[in-house]
Formats: sequence, C-alpha cells, structure tokens
Amino acid sequence: MQRTTQELRKVARHRTLKRAHIAVEDHEAVIDCVIWDLSELGACLNVENPSGIPDSFDLEIVHASVRKCRVAWRTATQIGVEFAQVIVPAPPRSGFIR
Repeated sequence: MQRTTQELRKVARHRTLKRAHIAVEDHEAVIDCVIWDLSELGACLNVENPSGIPDSFDLEIVHASVRKCRVAWRTATQIGVEFAQVIVPAPPRSGFIR
C-alpha cells in the first residue's frame, strides 16, 4: 500500500496564506513567496519560479520570525521545506504593506 505525503509528515500542517521572503547570499537577495501551509517542522511555499533557489536558505516570515530551511521537494510553483531552527524575529523590510 502506498503512503500519501500527508501520512509521511510527523506533524500536520495547517493552511495559512502568509507573505514571506526567501533570503539567499547572506540576505543580499530576497525572493518573494507565500506560505501555503505551515507546521512547527516545515512549510509549503508558493513561488513564481523555484529555479535558482538554493537547497538551504533563510525564510523571513513577515511580521514573525526568520527560520533556517532545507528544501525537501520542489514542483513548478511550490517548494516544501523543513525548518532547521528559528533565528530571530524577522527584520522590517521597506515596501511592506502593514
């Protein structure tokens, strides 16, 4: 019997639509994304184009925290990530809608 993706997760994810930024190159470059679903262990990110996004990066969750992430899977418009740790509260970025 084949197991579904949901069955393989250690913790259930909850649907959320939060804005976030994928920070690469020591936060010199950021890529906008939307967190589609979220748990304390990982998330599913919607992105325009996953090419060029490295296998590990910092995820800046708007008005929340920064988390170190490792990519678990990719599709044409989504990236599944596992959280390694919470770093600090997310820094404010100019251009955010508050």
